Amino acid sequence: MIDLAGLKEQYNEISQEVRQAVHKVLTSGWYVLGEELERFEQEFSSYIGARYGVGVNSGSDALLLALKVLGIGPGDEVLTVSHTFISTVDSIIRNGARPVFVDIDPDTFCIDPAEIENRITEKTKAILPVHLYGHPADMTQIGAIARKHNLFIIEDACQAHGAECDERRVGAIGHVGCFSFYPVKNLGAYGDGGIVVTNDGTLAEKLIRSRNYGQPEKNVHTFIGINSRLDEIQAAALRVKLKFLDRWNMRRRQIAEQYDVHLSHTGIITPIEKKYARHVYHQYVIKCRQRDALQNFLFQREIDTQIHYPVPVHKQRAYQDLGFDTYLPVTERVCGEILSLPVHPWLSEQEVLKVANAVQAYRDTPA
Repeated sequence: MIDLAGLKEQYNEISQEVRQAVHKVLTSGWYVLGEELERFEQEFSSYIGARYGVGVNSGSDALLLALKVLGIGPGDEVLTVSHTFISTVDSIIRNGARPVFVDIDPDTFCIDPAEIENRITEKTKAILPVHLYGHPADMTQIGAIARKHNLFIIEDACQAHGAECDERRVGAIGHVGCFSFYPVKNLGAYGDGGIVVTNDGTLAEKLIRSRNYGQPEKNVHTFIGINSRLDEIQAAALRVKLKFLDRWNMRRRQIAEQYDVHLSHTGIITPIEKKYARHVYHQYVIKCRQRDALQNFLFQREIDTQIHYPVPVHKQRAYQDLGFDTYLPVTERVCGEILSLPVHPWLSEQEVLKVANAVQAYRDTPA
Protein backbone atom coordinates (compact mmCIF):
# COMPACT_ATOMS: atom_id res chain seq x y z
CA MET A 1 0.00 0.00 0.00
CA ILE A 2 1.29 3.47 -0.91
CA ASP A 3 0.43 5.40 2.24
CA LEU A 4 -0.42 9.03 2.69
CA ALA A 5 2.14 10.13 5.29
CA GLY A 6 5.39 8.12 5.07
CA LEU A 7 6.08 8.33 8.81
CA LYS A 8 8.08 5.09 8.97
CA GLU A 9 10.27 6.21 6.08
CA GLN A 10 10.78 9.58 7.74
CA TYR A 11 11.99 7.97 10.96
CA ASN A 12 14.34 5.68 9.05
CA GLU A 13 16.01 8.76 7.55
CA ILE A 14 16.63 10.59 10.82
CA SER A 15 16.45 7.83 13.44
CA GLN A 16 20.03 8.15 14.69
CA GLU A 17 19.75 11.89 15.32
CA VAL A 18 16.35 11.53 16.94
CA ARG A 19 17.52 8.77 19.26
CA GLN A 20 20.51 10.85 20.33
CA ALA A 21 18.33 13.90 20.97
CA VAL A 22 15.78 11.94 23.00
CA HIS A 23 18.50 10.13 24.95
CA LYS A 24 20.00 13.48 25.90
CA VAL A 25 16.65 14.57 27.36
CA LEU A 26 16.06 11.31 29.19
CA THR A 27 19.47 11.37 30.85
CA SER A 28 19.13 15.05 31.80
CA GLY A 29 16.29 14.38 34.24
CA TRP A 30 14.49 17.55 33.05
CA TYR A 31 11.38 16.83 30.96
CA VAL A 32 9.12 19.92 31.03
CA LEU A 33 9.88 23.61 30.30
CA GLY A 34 13.58 23.15 29.89
CA GLU A 35 16.47 23.98 27.57
CA GLU A 36 15.25 21.95 24.57
CA LEU A 37 11.92 23.77 24.48
CA GLU A 38 13.56 27.16 24.86
CA ARG A 39 15.94 26.46 21.98
CA PHE A 40 13.21 25.06 19.77
CA GLU A 41 10.99 28.09 20.40
CA GLN A 42 13.88 30.35 19.36
CA GLU A 43 14.78 28.29 16.30
CA PHE A 44 11.25 27.83 15.02
CA SER A 45 10.17 31.45 15.53
CA SER A 46 13.35 32.58 13.77
CA TYR A 47 12.61 30.21 10.88
CA ILE A 48 9.09 31.63 10.55
CA GLY A 49 10.31 35.22 10.88
CA ALA A 50 8.67 36.02 14.21
CA ARG A 51 10.33 37.39 17.35
CA TYR A 52 8.71 35.01 19.82
CA GLY A 53 7.52 31.43 19.94
CA VAL A 54 5.61 29.74 22.77
CA GLY A 55 5.38 25.95 22.65
CA VAL A 56 2.08 24.34 23.68
CA ASN A 57 0.72 20.81 23.66
CA SER A 58 -1.28 20.94 20.41
CA GLY A 59 -2.35 23.09 17.49
CA SER A 60 -5.82 23.20 19.07
CA ASP A 61 -4.44 24.77 22.23
CA ALA A 62 -2.32 27.13 20.14
CA LEU A 63 -5.53 28.50 18.62
CA LEU A 64 -7.37 28.49 21.95
CA LEU A 65 -4.64 30.45 23.73
CA ALA A 66 -4.07 32.85 20.84
CA LEU A 67 -7.70 33.95 21.00
CA LYS A 68 -7.58 34.07 24.79
CA VAL A 69 -4.57 36.41 25.03
CA LEU A 70 -6.14 38.74 22.46
CA GLY A 71 -9.10 39.12 24.81
CA ILE A 72 -11.63 37.53 22.48
CA GLY A 73 -14.62 36.18 24.37
CA PRO A 74 -18.39 36.38 24.91
CA GLY A 75 -20.13 38.88 22.65
CA ASP A 76 -17.32 38.85 20.07
CA GLU A 77 -17.45 37.45 16.55
CA VAL A 78 -14.55 35.90 14.67
CA LEU A 79 -14.60 35.48 10.89
CA THR A 80 -13.28 32.13 9.68
CA VAL A 81 -14.00 29.26 7.31
CA SER A 82 -16.08 26.11 7.63
CA HIS A 83 -13.82 24.11 5.31
CA THR A 84 -11.15 23.26 7.87
CA PHE A 85 -10.43 20.83 10.66
CA ILE A 86 -12.93 21.39 13.45
CA SER A 87 -10.35 22.67 15.97
CA THR A 88 -10.21 26.00 14.12
CA VAL A 89 -13.81 26.71 14.97
CA ASP A 90 -13.77 24.95 18.34
CA SER A 91 -11.17 27.44 19.56
CA ILE A 92 -13.62 30.29 18.99
CA ILE A 93 -16.50 28.52 20.73
CA ARG A 94 -14.31 27.47 23.69
CA ASN A 95 -13.44 31.13 24.28
CA GLY A 96 -17.13 32.04 24.40
CA ALA A 97 -17.08 33.92 21.08
CA ARG A 98 -19.15 33.21 17.97
CA PRO A 99 -17.70 31.99 14.65
CA VAL A 100 -19.01 33.70 11.55
CA PHE A 101 -18.38 31.62 8.46
CA VAL A 102 -16.98 33.06 5.24
CA ASP A 103 -16.95 31.08 2.00
CA ILE A 104 -13.71 29.95 0.37
CA ASP A 105 -11.83 30.59 -2.84
CA PRO A 106 -12.53 27.52 -5.02
CA ASP A 107 -8.93 27.48 -6.29
CA THR A 108 -7.01 27.73 -3.01
CA PHE A 109 -9.65 26.39 -0.56
CA CYS A 110 -8.71 29.33 1.70
CA ILE A 111 -10.94 32.16 2.92
CA ASP A 112 -12.17 34.33 0.04
CA PRO A 113 -11.11 37.94 0.74
CA ALA A 114 -13.92 39.20 -1.49
CA GLU A 115 -16.47 37.72 0.93
CA ILE A 116 -14.98 38.99 4.19
CA GLU A 117 -16.34 42.52 4.41
CA ASN A 118 -19.88 41.26 3.79
CA ARG A 119 -19.65 39.42 7.13
CA ILE A 120 -18.20 42.19 9.31
CA THR A 121 -20.45 43.66 12.02
CA GLU A 122 -19.85 45.85 15.06
CA LYS A 123 -19.26 42.62 17.02
CA THR A 124 -16.45 41.41 14.76
CA LYS A 125 -13.17 41.24 16.67
CA ALA A 126 -10.87 39.17 14.48
CA ILE A 127 -10.26 37.30 11.23
CA LEU A 128 -8.97 33.73 11.51
CA PRO A 129 -7.75 32.62 8.06
CA VAL A 130 -6.65 29.00 7.56
CA HIS A 131 -3.68 28.27 5.31
CA LEU A 132 -5.25 25.01 4.24
CA TYR A 133 -3.33 22.08 2.73
CA GLY A 134 -0.14 24.18 2.70
CA HIS A 135 -1.41 27.00 0.45
CA PRO A 136 -1.45 30.41 2.14
CA ALA A 137 -4.53 32.57 2.30
CA ASP A 138 -4.14 35.96 0.62
CA MET A 139 -2.71 37.77 3.63
CA THR A 140 -2.08 40.99 1.72
CA GLN A 141 -5.79 41.49 1.06
CA ILE A 142 -6.80 40.14 4.46
CA GLY A 143 -4.34 42.46 6.18
CA ALA A 144 -5.74 45.50 4.37
CA ILE A 145 -9.27 44.59 5.45
CA ALA A 146 -8.19 43.99 9.03
CA ARG A 147 -6.43 47.35 9.23
CA LYS A 148 -9.43 49.12 7.73
CA HIS A 149 -11.77 47.68 10.36
CA ASN A 150 -9.25 47.49 13.26
CA LEU A 151 -9.44 43.70 13.55
CA PHE A 152 -6.98 41.16 14.91
CA ILE A 153 -5.60 38.47 12.60
CA ILE A 154 -4.99 34.98 14.00
CA GLU A 155 -3.31 32.76 11.40
CA ASP A 156 -4.16 29.07 11.48
CA ALA A 157 -0.94 27.81 9.92
CA CYS A 158 -1.30 24.28 11.31
CA GLN A 159 -0.92 22.83 7.79
CA ALA A 160 1.52 25.36 6.37
CA HIS A 161 4.98 25.08 7.95
CA GLY A 162 7.26 27.05 5.62
CA ALA A 163 4.56 28.30 3.24
CA GLU A 164 4.93 31.88 2.02
CA CYS A 165 2.67 34.76 1.05
CA ASP A 166 4.40 37.53 -0.89
CA GLU A 167 7.79 36.15 0.24
CA ARG A 168 6.86 36.20 3.95
CA ARG A 169 6.42 32.96 5.84
CA VAL A 170 2.90 32.49 7.11
CA GLY A 171 2.38 32.61 10.84
CA ALA A 172 4.44 35.78 11.25
CA ILE A 173 2.15 38.02 9.19
CA GLY A 174 -0.83 38.43 11.52
CA HIS A 175 -0.91 39.35 15.20
CA VAL A 176 -0.36 35.69 16.14
CA GLY A 177 0.28 32.51 14.16
CA CYS A 178 -0.65 29.00 15.28
CA PHE A 179 1.04 25.77 14.25
CA SER A 180 0.37 22.10 14.96
CA PHE A 181 3.06 19.45 15.22
CA TYR A 182 0.70 16.51 14.88
CA PRO A 183 2.82 13.65 13.47
CA VAL A 184 1.63 13.87 9.84
CA LYS A 185 2.33 17.60 9.49
CA ASN A 186 5.20 18.84 7.32
CA LEU A 187 6.96 19.34 10.65
CA GLY A 188 5.52 16.78 13.02
CA ALA A 189 6.30 15.52 16.51
CA TYR A 190 6.06 11.96 17.85
CA GLY A 191 2.70 12.77 19.40
CA ASP A 192 0.81 16.01 19.85
CA GLY A 193 2.45 19.42 19.94
CA GLY A 194 1.97 23.01 18.85
CA ILE A 195 3.34 26.53 19.01
CA VAL A 196 2.13 30.13 18.87
CA VAL A 197 4.38 32.72 17.25
CA THR A 198 4.08 36.49 17.48
CA ASN A 199 6.05 39.70 17.12
CA ASP A 200 4.34 41.23 20.16
CA GLY A 201 6.31 40.81 23.39
CA THR A 202 3.29 41.52 25.60
CA LEU A 203 1.27 38.80 23.89
CA ALA A 204 4.20 36.40 24.15
CA GLU A 205 4.43 36.94 27.91
CA LYS A 206 0.69 36.34 28.28
CA LEU A 207 1.02 33.15 26.27
CA ILE A 208 3.91 31.92 28.42
CA ARG A 209 1.82 32.39 31.55
CA SER A 210 -1.40 31.09 30.01
CA ARG A 211 0.13 27.73 29.02
CA ASN A 212 1.38 27.17 32.59
CA TYR A 213 -1.54 27.84 34.95
CA GLY A 214 -1.22 31.62 34.74
CA GLN A 215 2.13 31.54 36.58
CA PRO A 216 4.77 34.25 36.22
CA GLU A 217 6.75 32.24 38.80
CA LYS A 218 6.26 29.04 40.78
CA ASN A 219 3.24 29.10 43.12
CA VAL A 220 2.20 32.58 41.96
CA HIS A 221 -0.92 32.67 39.75
CA THR A 222 -1.96 36.04 38.37
CA PHE A 223 -4.86 34.69 36.28
CA ILE A 224 -6.50 31.39 35.43
CA GLY A 225 -4.49 29.55 32.79
CA ILE A 226 -4.26 25.97 31.63
CA ASN A 227 -1.68 23.19 31.45
CA SER A 228 -0.53 23.23 27.82
CA ARG A 229 3.21 22.75 27.47
CA LEU A 230 5.30 21.28 24.67
CA ASP A 231 7.46 18.75 26.49
CA GLU A 232 11.23 18.43 26.24
CA ILE A 233 11.28 15.13 24.31
CA GLN A 234 9.00 16.49 21.59
CA ALA A 235 10.95 19.76 21.43
CA ALA A 236 14.22 17.85 21.04
CA ALA A 237 12.82 15.73 18.21
CA LEU A 238 11.36 18.79 16.49
CA ARG A 239 14.72 20.53 16.64
CA VAL A 240 16.16 17.62 14.66
CA LYS A 241 13.36 17.68 12.12
CA LEU A 242 13.39 21.45 11.64
CA LYS A 243 16.81 21.15 9.96
CA PHE A 244 15.20 18.98 7.26
CA LEU A 245 11.98 20.94 6.75
CA ASP A 246 13.02 23.01 3.73
CA ARG A 247 14.37 19.95 1.92
CA TRP A 248 11.26 17.94 2.71
CA ASN A 249 9.04 20.81 1.52
CA MET A 250 11.03 21.04 -1.70
CA ARG A 251 10.48 17.34 -2.33
CA ARG A 252 6.73 17.79 -1.76
CA ARG A 253 6.77 20.55 -4.37
CA GLN A 254 8.64 18.33 -6.83
CA ILE A 255 6.08 15.55 -6.41
CA ALA A 256 3.26 18.06 -6.89
CA GLU A 257 4.85 19.24 -10.13
CA GLN A 258 5.05 15.65 -11.35
CA TYR A 259 1.40 15.05 -10.54
CA ASP A 260 0.48 18.30 -12.30
CA VAL A 261 2.15 17.10 -15.51
CA HIS A 262 0.81 13.55 -15.41
CA LEU A 263 -2.77 14.59 -14.59
CA SER A 264 -2.99 17.60 -16.90
CA HIS A 265 -5.13 15.85 -19.53
CA THR A 266 -7.31 13.69 -17.30
CA GLY A 267 -10.13 16.11 -16.52
CA ILE A 268 -9.09 16.01 -12.87
CA ILE A 269 -8.70 19.48 -11.32
CA THR A 270 -5.26 19.71 -9.74
CA PRO A 271 -4.13 22.20 -7.05
CA ILE A 272 -3.37 25.78 -7.98
CA GLU A 273 -0.52 27.88 -6.64
CA LYS A 274 -1.36 31.57 -6.74
CA LYS A 275 1.29 34.08 -7.85
CA TYR A 276 1.58 35.48 -4.33
CA ALA A 277 2.04 32.03 -2.79
CA ARG A 278 4.61 29.37 -2.11
CA HIS A 279 2.65 26.17 -1.54
CA VAL A 280 4.22 23.50 0.69
CA TYR A 281 1.71 20.75 -0.17
CA HIS A 282 0.84 19.37 3.21
CA GLN A 283 -1.79 17.71 1.07
CA TYR A 284 -2.06 17.39 -2.71
CA VAL A 285 -5.81 17.85 -3.12
CA ILE A 286 -7.53 17.17 -6.42
CA LYS A 287 -11.15 17.73 -7.35
CA CYS A 288 -13.22 15.08 -9.10
CA ARG A 289 -17.00 14.94 -9.44
CA GLN A 290 -16.86 11.15 -9.08
CA ARG A 291 -14.62 11.43 -6.04
CA ASP A 292 -15.96 8.44 -4.11
CA ALA A 293 -15.67 6.13 -7.10
CA LEU A 294 -12.11 7.35 -7.75
CA GLN A 295 -11.14 6.81 -4.13
CA ASN A 296 -12.44 3.24 -4.24
CA PHE A 297 -10.64 2.64 -7.55
CA LEU A 298 -7.34 3.77 -6.01
CA PHE A 299 -7.89 1.73 -2.85
CA GLN A 300 -8.31 -1.39 -4.97
CA ARG A 301 -4.86 -0.61 -6.41
CA GLU A 302 -3.33 -0.24 -2.93
CA ILE A 303 -3.10 3.55 -2.98
CA ASP A 304 -4.07 5.31 0.24
CA THR A 305 -6.12 8.50 -0.05
CA GLN A 306 -8.17 10.63 2.33
CA ILE A 307 -10.84 13.32 2.21
CA HIS A 308 -9.87 16.52 4.03
CA TYR A 309 -12.74 17.26 4.84
CA PRO A 310 -15.98 15.55 3.77
CA VAL A 311 -18.34 17.48 6.09
CA PRO A 312 -17.88 21.24 6.66
CA VAL A 313 -17.89 22.41 10.26
CA HIS A 314 -21.22 24.24 10.03
CA LYS A 315 -22.84 20.96 8.97
CA GLN A 316 -21.35 18.92 11.82
CA ARG A 317 -23.79 17.57 14.43
CA ALA A 318 -21.87 19.31 17.21
CA TYR A 319 -22.81 22.68 15.71
CA GLN A 320 -26.43 22.03 14.82
CA ASP A 321 -27.80 23.39 18.12
CA LEU A 322 -25.80 26.61 17.97
CA GLY A 323 -28.10 28.38 15.53
CA PHE A 324 -25.93 28.58 12.41
CA ASP A 325 -28.12 29.35 9.41
CA THR A 326 -25.31 29.56 6.90
CA TYR A 327 -25.18 28.77 3.20
CA LEU A 328 -21.67 28.45 1.79
CA PRO A 329 -22.04 27.32 -1.83
CA VAL A 330 -18.36 26.87 -2.66
CA THR A 331 -17.57 25.11 0.61
CA GLU A 332 -20.52 22.77 0.30
CA ARG A 333 -19.70 21.91 -3.32
CA VAL A 334 -15.99 21.18 -2.90
CA CYS A 335 -16.56 18.91 0.09
CA GLY A 336 -18.09 16.42 -2.33
CA GLU A 337 -15.26 16.65 -4.86
CA ILE A 338 -11.94 16.79 -2.99
CA LEU A 339 -9.48 13.94 -2.57
CA SER A 340 -5.96 13.98 -1.09
CA LEU A 341 -3.32 11.94 -2.94
CA PRO A 342 -0.04 10.74 -1.38
CA VAL A 343 2.55 13.54 -1.46
CA HIS A 344 5.04 12.85 1.34
CA PRO A 345 8.79 13.34 0.67
CA TRP A 346 9.63 9.63 0.80
CA LEU A 347 7.57 8.62 -2.21
CA SER A 348 9.76 7.08 -4.88
CA GLU A 349 9.54 8.13 -8.52
CA GLN A 350 7.94 4.75 -9.26
CA GLU A 351 5.29 5.30 -6.58
CA VAL A 352 4.46 8.79 -7.85
CA LEU A 353 4.07 7.36 -11.35
CA LYS A 354 1.92 4.49 -10.05
CA VAL A 355 -0.48 6.94 -8.38
CA ALA A 356 -0.64 9.17 -11.45
CA ASN A 357 -1.15 6.21 -13.78
CA ALA A 358 -3.93 4.86 -11.57
CA VAL A 359 -5.77 8.19 -11.68
CA GLN A 360 -5.32 8.26 -15.45
CA ALA A 361 -6.59 4.69 -15.71
CA TYR A 362 -9.73 5.64 -13.80
CA ARG A 363 -10.40 8.54 -16.14
CA ASP A 364 -9.85 6.29 -19.16
CA THR A 365 -12.24 3.60 -17.90
CA PRO A 366 -15.45 3.58 -19.95
CA ALA A 367 -18.57 4.62 -18.04
